Amino acid sequence: MLTEKYDPLKGKMLQILDKNGKVNPKLEPSIDEDVLTSAYKTMVLARLADEKAVRLQRQGRLGAYPPSKGQEASQLGPAMALGKEDWLVWAFRELAALMWKGVPLWKLYLSWMGNEEGSNYPEGVRATPSVIPVASQIPHAVGISYASKLRGEKAVTLVFFGDGATSEGDFSEGLNFAGVFKTPTVFVCQNNQYAISLPRRMQTASKTIAQKAIAYGLPGIQVDGNDLLAMYAAANEAAERARKGEGATLIESYTYRLGDHTTSDDATKYRLEEEVREWSEKDPLKRFKIYLEKKGLWNGEMEKSYLEEAKRIVEEEVMRAQSFAPPSIEEAFKFNFASLPPELKEQMEFIRKEMGMKGEG
Repeated sequence: MLTEKYDPLKGKMLQILDKNGKVNPKLEPSIDEDVLTSAYKTMVLARLADEKAVRLQRQGRLGAYPPSKGQEASQLGPAMALGKEDWLVWAFRELAALMWKGVPLWKLYLSWMGNEEGSNYPEGVRATPSVIPVASQIPHAVGISYASKLRGEKAVTLVFFGDGATSEGDFSEGLNFAGVFKTPTVFVCQNNQYAISLPRRMQTASKTIAQKAIAYGLPGIQVDGNDLLAMYAAANEAAERARKGEGATLIESYTYRLGDHTTSDDATKYRLEEEVREWSEKDPLKRFKIYLEKKGLWNGEMEKSYLEEAKRIVEEEVMRAQSFAPPSIEEAFKFNFASLPPELKEQMEFIRKEMGMKGEG
């Protein structure tokens, strides 16, 4: 078991692929070659889509946006361990994971444009909408996984959150419940070193976030979050453990956001350029590309060709989102409940009258 071999209390971090793309053959997971290339393409597409979103926000065509540059492997690795029946619960910085799970890119752009239709995912895609209040998605995920257990399903629930979330009560409540009831939950903390501007060292006296799992009776493991193979391996083991009824696991993804916290932030106010440069050398895309090249699965021509294709895809997805019909008042209400309760119907009618609007139909 990786969680036994890589004990966070002993300062051990799981890494399979180093920053130079060199793999540890003893730990290399068995992944089909076509899946490996698809994973790299997803990370490249996510990187380009993320950079495009930032430009759109600067142009006033998108609302405040949280860049995910540098965290692609941290997001994608765990998502690759999920099956169609599993749930993905995200915070607001998990672009690559959502794309892998089947959420259309244009829907994500639409959501950040302020249209609730963007959170209306295709039928069968088990992913929840974005949750902005820090850590509040953790109890949601535990609830979903507990429901799966009560129904006798084999589904697991993967939940993402940041290092700042571990300072919230929802984190403790969620992990405590998961520990007591052995829920099939995979907790992934994307420790990108900062809760907005607050560095991790000022949030907790624990040497690692992974070791916090011990207090709740869960296994915890710290993983190189810029290593796609390591993130997949840790999450896959955690998911299999959950399916067997052995309960939840806490994975600390030790990573870094190369961009600002959001487009409303200026990270240069609290981070040194030297720190950013150091982490840039650990870029998850660079190391995974080298890995694929060494395996003979990728080359310069393929890189050039796919970059052109990915840019085209991004532009098409943006155009589709921008051409979608503007949201109506009803959009703010209709996705909250399967059947709208009387008090919300009353509120909706009140807003219609206040704005001089007529009801639909």
